[in-house]
Amino acid sequence: MIEILSKFDNRFHELLSKKTIASASSTSVLPDGFADSLDAAEEVIMRWDKASSDAAWTKMIWDSNDDAVDYLHAVDEVQNILESLSLSQRRAGVERAQNLLHVSMARLEDEFRCLLETTSGPVDPERLLDSFASSSMAAAASSSFNSNCDDDGEGSSIAGTYRDEEGENSSDDDNDEDVPVARPVTDLNPVIELLPPDVVESLNDIAKRLVQGHCKLECCQIYGSVRKVVLEESLQRLGMDRLGIDETQRMPWELLQNKIKKWIQVMDVGVKVLFASERQLCDQVLEGIPGGVEESCFAELAKGIMMQLLCFGEAVAIGKRETDKLITILDMYEKLRDLLPEIHSIFSGESCLSVREEASGVLLRLGEAAKGTFAEFENAVQRDPPKTPVPRGALHPLTRFVMNYLRFLLVYVDTLKKLFGEKPAVPVYYHHHHQYSSVPAENTSPLAVQFIWIIHLLEANLDNKSKLYKDLALTNLFLMNNVRYIVQKVRHSELSSLLGDDWMRRHSAQVRQHAKSYERSAWVKVLACLKDEGIRSGGSFSTGVSKAVLKERFKSFNSALEEIHRTQSGWCVPDSQLRSELRISVAEKLIQGYRAFLGRYKIYLESERNPQKYIKYTPEELEKMVNDLFGGS
Repeated sequence: MIEILSKFDNRFHELLSKKTIASASSTSVLPDGFADSLDAAEEVIMRWDKASSDAAWTKMIWDSNDDAVDYLHAVDEVQNILESLSLSQRRAGVERAQNLLHVSMARLEDEFRCLLETTSGPVDPERLLDSFASSSMAAAASSSFNSNCDDDGEGSSIAGTYRDEEGENSSDDDNDEDVPVARPVTDLNPVIELLPPDVVESLNDIAKRLVQGHCKLECCQIYGSVRKVVLEESLQRLGMDRLGIDETQRMPWELLQNKIKKWIQVMDVGVKVLFASERQLCDQVLEGIPGGVEESCFAELAKGIMMQLLCFGEAVAIGKRETDKLITILDMYEKLRDLLPEIHSIFSGESCLSVREEASGVLLRLGEAAKGTFAEFENAVQRDPPKTPVPRGALHPLTRFVMNYLRFLLVYVDTLKKLFGEKPAVPVYYHHHHQYSSVPAENTSPLAVQFIWIIHLLEANLDNKSKLYKDLALTNLFLMNNVRYIVQKVRHSELSSLLGDDWMRRHSAQVRQHAKSYERSAWVKVLACLKDEGIRSGGSFSTGVSKAVLKERFKSFNSALEEIHRTQSGWCVPDSQLRSELRISVAEKLIQGYRAFLGRYKIYLESERNPQKYIKYTPEELEKMVNDLFGGS
C-alpha cells in the first residue's frame, strides 16, 4: 500500500505541473496550495465522470487498484479543502469543490453498487449446511471433552498430584518443551465469508467516503438493496417460502407440516449462518463509520426477510387447534426459543427493535398455541364416542394413541413444564371426577397433573366403551387389558417418575381388580357346578348321594366349560405376562375344585354304564383347555 501511495504522489505532482492557464485563473480565488490540489483532484474526478468522459462508461475505477487509490485520494483532497474553507471566505472555490464532491459521490455510488453486484451471489445450500453441521459437531465435541474432563474431578486431582510430586524440580529445566495438551473446541462460530476480504476492504473505503460526503442514506440503500436480493435468494434455495397468513391457514395439514419442517431448518441455518454472516459482513463494510450506520444498513436488508419468516410462525400459532399439530408446534416453539438470544444479538439496535419484539411475540403465541392444542387433545380424548366394541376385548385404538402420544410428549418435558408452570397443582375438575382417579397430591407438578388428567379422561371413556359388551366377563377383560397397557406404558418410560409411585400402585391395583372381576363373572357358573349343595339327600354327607343330581351336575359343568372354551379361546389378552398369570389363576381355582369334586363323587358314577359320558375330562385336560384361552390376537 505504501508503494502504491508513493506512485500516486509522483503522478499527482505530474498532474500539478500540467495545469492549464485556464485552470490557474479559475482557482485564483483560492489560497496558495489549495488551488493546485483542487486542480489535480478535479482532473482525476472528471476523468471518471460519465457526463464528461466517454471512457468512464466502459471501465470501472476498481478494476485497477492504482486507479482506485488515485480516485480516493482525489476525493479526500476535495473533502479536506471543503473542511478547511468556509463558504463566506472563498465562495467560488468552495462551490467548485462542492460540485466536484457531488460528481465524485455519484461515481462512488456507481462503483459501490457495481462492486457489490459483481461480487455478491446466493450461497449454495450445501455450503450453508456444511458450515452449520461443522459448528454443531464442534459443539458436541466440546461438550464431550468438557464432560470427560469433569468426571469425578479426576482431571484436576491428577494434575494436582503431578504438581505435588514434581515440587520445585518442575521449574529447574527451562529448556523443556511444552507438552501438547488436548484443548476443547472453542470456535463454534458457523459464520462464513460472504465476500472476499479485499472486496470488503474496498467497499469499506468507498462507504467511508460516501458517508463523509453526506451520502449515508444512499450508501445504506445501495448496500441494502443489493444484499437483500442475495440474502432472500439464499434463503429460498434453502427452502424458504413467501406465504401469507391466509394462504398458510388454508393449506392442508400434510402440506403445511412439510412447510414447517422446512421453516425450522431455514430458521436454524438462516439465523446461525446466513443472518449472522450478513451482520458480520455489514459490520466489516461499514467499520470505522460513526453513527450506527451498520445497524440501519443491516435493518434495510434483513429486517423485512426476518419478519416474513416470523410471519409464518405467527400464521401457524393463530391457526386452528388440532391434536395432530401439537408435536409440530412444540418443535417450532423450541426452535424459536433456542434461537431467540441469537436473534436479539444479530438484530441489535433501535433499527431492529421491531424484529426482536416480533420474535418474542411469536414465541409467546406459539406457547399459547401449544397449550391450547394440548387442551384440544384433552377434549378429543373425552369426546371420542363409543361406537362398536373392540373385538375379543382387545386394546382400544384410543388407548394406544393416547399413551403413545403422552410418551412421545416426554421428549418435550422441559418445555411443557415451563408452559404449564403457572397452572394450579390440583384443578377444580378433579373434585368432580374422583371416581376414576384420586386427587393428585398437593406437591404434584402442574405437568404431571395434566398427564394424570388426560389418563383419567381416557379411563372414563374406556369405561363407557366397555358397556358396549353384552358379556360382563368380556367387559372386565377389556378394562383389564386397557388399564394394564396404560400401566405398562407408564412403568417403562419417564412417565413413571412424572406420575409418581402412588399413581402406579393405584393403577396396578385396578388391573388386579379387573382380573378378579373377570374371573368371577366368567367362571362363577362353572365353579358353582363343583359345589356340594343339592347333591346329597338332606344336604349332608351322612345321607346318600343323588346320582341323578350328580349326573346333571357333571353335565352342566361340561357344558359350561365347553362354552367358555369355545368363546374365550378367541378372546384376547395381548400382554403375555398378564395372559400367563390369568391362566394360572383360573387353572388353580378350576383344577383344584375339579380334583376335589372328582375325589368326592367319582366313585358314585364309575359303576354306571358309560361313566365317561359324565366324567369327560381329566384335570390334565382341563389344564390344557385353560391354556387355550385368550389365544385371539
